Amino acid sequence: MKKIQDQNRYRPFSHESEFNVIGHIDPSRNWEERKKTCLRKIYSNLNTLIEEAKNREICTSLAVFKPSKVLDFTTEVVEREWDIAKLENLKQLNLFDSSKHGAFNVVQKLPYKFSYTFLDDAGKRSTLMIEDWETGQLYWKELKRFGGDETKAIASVRNKYYDEFVETKDLYFYLGTTRAFHFMAPNPFIIIGAFYPKKEFQTKLF
Repeated sequence: MKKIQDQNRYRPFSHESEFNVIGHIDPSRNWEERKKTCLRKIYSNLNTLIEEAKNREICTSLAVFKPSKVLDFTTEVVEREWDIAKLENLKQLNLFDSSKHGAFNVVQKLPYKFSYTFLDDAGKRSTLMIEDWETGQLYWKELKRFGGDETKAIASVRNKYYDEFVETKDLYFYLGTTRAFHFMAPNPFIIIGAFYPKKEFQTKLF
Protein backbone atom coordinates (compact mmCIF):
# COMPACT_ATOMS: atom_id res chain seq x y z
CA MET A 1 0.00 0.00 0.00
CA LYS A 2 1.38 3.37 -1.00
CA LYS A 3 2.01 5.64 1.93
CA ILE A 4 0.11 8.90 1.71
CA GLN A 5 2.36 11.83 2.48
CA ASP A 6 -0.34 14.50 2.66
CA GLN A 7 -1.76 14.08 6.14
CA ASN A 8 -4.28 16.87 5.55
CA ARG A 9 -6.07 14.62 3.10
CA TYR A 10 -7.97 13.05 5.98
CA ARG A 11 -8.59 16.29 7.85
CA PRO A 12 -11.97 18.11 7.71
CA PHE A 13 -11.37 21.26 5.71
CA SER A 14 -14.03 23.56 7.09
CA HIS A 15 -17.69 23.66 7.95
CA GLU A 16 -17.86 26.36 5.28
CA SER A 17 -16.38 24.18 2.51
CA GLU A 18 -17.98 24.45 -0.88
CA PHE A 19 -20.28 21.67 -2.05
CA ASN A 20 -21.30 20.93 -5.60
CA VAL A 21 -25.01 20.38 -6.04
CA ILE A 22 -25.46 17.37 -8.30
CA GLY A 23 -29.22 17.14 -8.17
CA HIS A 24 -32.44 17.80 -6.30
CA ILE A 25 -34.43 15.28 -4.31
CA ASP A 26 -38.15 15.93 -4.55
CA PRO A 27 -39.63 15.77 -1.01
CA SER A 28 -43.17 15.23 -2.27
CA ARG A 29 -45.07 11.90 -2.40
CA ASN A 30 -44.04 11.13 1.18
CA TRP A 31 -40.28 11.35 0.48
CA GLU A 32 -40.49 8.80 -2.34
CA GLU A 33 -37.22 9.92 -3.95
CA ARG A 34 -35.47 10.20 -0.59
CA LYS A 35 -36.44 6.62 0.20
CA LYS A 36 -34.78 5.40 -3.00
CA THR A 37 -31.49 6.88 -1.79
CA CYS A 38 -31.69 6.43 1.99
CA LEU A 39 -33.32 2.99 2.15
CA ARG A 40 -31.23 1.06 -0.35
CA LYS A 41 -30.09 -1.37 2.32
CA ILE A 42 -31.94 -1.79 5.59
CA TYR A 43 -30.83 -3.83 8.61
CA SER A 44 -33.40 -5.20 11.04
CA ASN A 45 -31.22 -7.58 13.09
CA LEU A 46 -28.73 -5.91 15.41
CA ASN A 47 -26.50 -8.98 15.88
CA THR A 48 -26.06 -9.27 12.11
CA LEU A 49 -25.03 -5.63 11.91
CA ILE A 50 -22.59 -5.92 14.83
CA GLU A 51 -21.01 -9.02 13.27
CA GLU A 52 -20.43 -7.07 10.06
CA ALA A 53 -18.89 -4.23 12.04
CA LYS A 54 -16.46 -6.59 13.81
CA ASN A 55 -15.54 -8.36 10.55
CA ARG A 56 -12.39 -6.54 9.40
CA GLU A 57 -13.06 -7.44 5.78
CA ILE A 58 -16.50 -5.81 5.87
CA CYS A 59 -16.11 -3.36 8.77
CA THR A 60 -19.57 -1.81 8.46
CA SER A 61 -19.60 1.51 10.32
CA LEU A 62 -22.70 3.22 8.92
CA ALA A 63 -26.11 1.65 8.39
CA VAL A 64 -29.84 2.21 8.16
CA PHE A 65 -31.69 0.23 10.81
CA LYS A 66 -35.40 -0.52 11.12
CA PRO A 67 -36.51 -1.39 14.68
CA SER A 68 -39.37 -3.87 14.91
CA LYS A 69 -40.78 -1.93 17.86
CA VAL A 70 -39.76 1.26 19.66
CA LEU A 71 -40.33 0.87 23.40
CA ASP A 72 -39.25 4.19 24.85
CA PHE A 73 -37.39 7.47 24.45
CA THR A 74 -35.48 8.38 27.60
CA THR A 75 -33.53 11.29 29.02
CA GLU A 76 -30.49 11.07 31.30
CA VAL A 77 -28.73 13.89 33.14
CA VAL A 78 -25.07 14.33 32.16
CA GLU A 79 -22.30 16.84 32.87
CA ARG A 80 -23.19 20.38 31.84
CA GLU A 81 -19.68 21.40 30.81
CA TRP A 82 -17.22 19.84 28.39
CA ASP A 83 -14.26 17.97 29.85
CA ILE A 84 -11.35 20.45 29.76
CA ALA A 85 -8.74 17.78 29.08
CA LYS A 86 -10.69 16.42 26.10
CA LEU A 87 -11.12 19.91 24.69
CA GLU A 88 -7.37 20.49 24.92
CA ASN A 89 -6.70 17.22 23.11
CA LEU A 90 -9.08 18.22 20.31
CA LYS A 91 -7.37 21.57 20.05
CA GLN A 92 -3.97 19.91 19.70
CA LEU A 93 -5.27 17.61 16.96
CA ASN A 94 -5.91 20.72 14.86
CA LEU A 95 -8.83 19.12 13.04
CA PHE A 96 -9.68 22.35 11.28
CA ASP A 97 -7.32 24.82 9.67
CA SER A 98 -8.04 27.83 11.89
CA SER A 99 -5.38 29.94 10.18
CA LYS A 100 -7.64 30.30 7.15
CA HIS A 101 -11.10 30.15 8.64
CA GLY A 102 -10.71 31.52 12.15
CA ALA A 103 -10.90 29.76 15.51
CA PHE A 104 -13.13 26.72 15.79
CA ASN A 105 -15.87 27.48 18.31
CA VAL A 106 -17.04 24.77 20.69
CA VAL A 107 -20.81 24.31 20.72
CA GLN A 108 -22.77 24.52 23.93
CA LYS A 109 -22.92 21.14 25.65
CA LEU A 110 -26.27 19.44 26.09
CA PRO A 111 -26.96 18.75 29.79
CA TYR A 112 -28.95 15.63 28.89
CA LYS A 113 -28.41 12.41 26.95
CA PHE A 114 -31.30 11.15 24.85
CA SER A 115 -31.74 7.45 24.00
CA TYR A 116 -34.11 5.10 22.22
CA THR A 117 -35.03 1.68 23.62
CA PHE A 118 -36.24 -0.73 20.94
CA LEU A 119 -36.53 -4.34 19.75
CA ASP A 120 -35.00 -5.79 16.59
CA ASP A 121 -36.58 -8.51 14.44
CA ALA A 122 -35.29 -11.23 16.78
CA GLY A 123 -36.75 -9.59 19.88
CA LYS A 124 -33.35 -8.34 21.07
CA ARG A 125 -33.83 -5.33 23.36
CA SER A 126 -31.33 -2.48 23.06
CA THR A 127 -30.93 1.06 24.29
CA LEU A 128 -28.82 3.35 22.08
CA MET A 129 -27.93 6.97 22.60
CA ILE A 130 -29.03 9.36 19.87
CA GLU A 131 -26.32 11.83 18.85
CA ASP A 132 -28.45 13.69 16.33
CA TRP A 133 -27.72 17.38 15.75
CA GLU A 134 -31.44 17.98 15.23
CA THR A 135 -32.26 16.57 18.67
CA GLY A 136 -29.94 19.00 20.38
CA GLN A 137 -31.15 21.95 18.33
CA LEU A 138 -34.75 21.08 19.18
CA TYR A 139 -33.90 21.03 22.89
CA TRP A 140 -32.24 24.47 22.77
CA LYS A 141 -35.10 25.89 20.69
CA GLU A 142 -37.75 24.59 23.09
CA LEU A 143 -35.74 25.68 26.15
CA LYS A 144 -35.81 29.22 24.81
CA ARG A 145 -39.51 28.98 23.92
CA PHE A 146 -40.37 27.83 27.45
CA GLY A 147 -38.30 30.53 29.12
CA GLY A 148 -35.57 28.22 30.40
CA ASP A 149 -37.89 25.52 31.78
CA GLU A 150 -35.86 22.35 31.15
CA THR A 151 -38.68 20.00 32.13
CA LYS A 152 -40.96 21.42 29.46
CA ALA A 153 -38.16 21.44 26.88
CA ILE A 154 -37.43 17.74 27.53
CA ALA A 155 -41.14 16.90 27.31
CA SER A 156 -41.31 18.66 23.94
CA VAL A 157 -38.33 16.69 22.60
CA ARG A 158 -39.94 13.44 23.75
CA ASN A 159 -43.25 14.44 22.18
CA LYS A 160 -41.58 14.78 18.78
CA TYR A 161 -39.12 11.88 18.92
CA TYR A 162 -41.44 9.38 20.59
CA ASP A 163 -45.11 10.37 20.44
CA GLU A 164 -44.97 11.83 16.92
CA PHE A 165 -42.28 9.68 15.31
CA VAL A 166 -43.46 6.35 16.71
CA GLU A 167 -47.18 6.93 16.26
CA THR A 168 -47.33 8.73 12.91
CA LYS A 169 -43.98 8.07 11.18
CA ASP A 170 -42.27 5.12 9.55
CA LEU A 171 -39.18 5.44 11.74
CA TYR A 172 -35.68 4.32 10.76
CA PHE A 173 -32.38 4.92 12.57
CA TYR A 174 -29.10 5.96 11.01
CA LEU A 175 -26.53 4.01 13.05
CA GLY A 176 -22.83 4.81 13.15
CA THR A 177 -19.70 3.83 15.06
CA THR A 178 -16.70 5.76 16.35
CA ARG A 179 -13.08 4.83 15.69
CA ALA A 180 -12.31 4.50 19.40
CA PHE A 181 -15.00 1.90 20.13
CA HIS A 182 -15.60 0.19 16.79
CA PHE A 183 -13.68 -3.00 17.65
CA MET A 184 -13.77 -2.64 21.44
CA ALA A 185 -17.40 -2.18 22.47
CA PRO A 186 -19.80 -5.17 22.42
CA ASN A 187 -22.17 -2.92 20.49
CA PRO A 188 -20.21 -0.03 18.92
CA PHE A 189 -23.22 1.68 17.36
CA ILE A 190 -25.02 4.85 18.35
CA ILE A 191 -27.95 6.55 16.63
CA ILE A 192 -26.62 9.47 14.60
CA GLY A 193 -29.88 10.43 12.94
CA ALA A 194 -33.46 9.50 12.17
CA PHE A 195 -35.35 9.04 8.91
CA TYR A 196 -39.09 9.45 9.37
CA PRO A 197 -41.47 9.52 6.40
CA LYS A 198 -45.15 9.28 7.19
CA LYS A 199 -46.67 5.85 7.70
CA GLU A 200 -48.46 4.60 4.61
CA PHE A 201 -51.62 2.56 5.00
CA GLN A 202 -52.76 0.55 1.98
CA THR A 203 -56.48 0.07 1.59
CA LYS A 204 -57.66 -3.31 0.38
CA LEU A 205 -59.95 -2.69 -2.61
CA PHE A 206 -61.40 -6.19 -2.96
